Amino acid sequence: MNFPENLKYTNDHEWIRVEDGTGWVGVTDYAQGELGDVVYVELPSPGAKVQQGKSFGTIEAVKAVSDLFAPVSGEVLEANTEVQGNPDVVNKDPYGRGWMVKIRIANPAELANLLDVEAYKKLVAK
Repeated sequence: MNFPENLKYTNDHEWIRVEDGTGWVGVTDYAQGELGDVVYVELPSPGAKVQQGKSFGTIEAVKAVSDLFAPVSGEVLEANTEVQGNPDVVNKDPYGRGWMVKIRIANPAELANLLDVEAYKKLVAK
């Protein structure tokens, strides 16, 4: 299982990579493995507002449908159209091409509420 150290993680198995006040958000390798083959992803449109800990979309797999939860509050700058048209990219490359949304972070202090890689590893080891 892959746990990139340059990311922050949520208890709900989303990740965020932050660069210059912008966050790229996706689901973790652990989450995609638990879901199985991803068949559909519903994402918000650019301009949509998201709130930390609240649902911003859904991911559907053969096994289940799950909500996607925002790791931080902000405005959606871009939704990944590749994931919407070819959802299995989430299974193949969850930390790269399988990202979900790009967010302009409204409150950078919210990042302190997220897990670092070591805390996330402990969470999934339970």
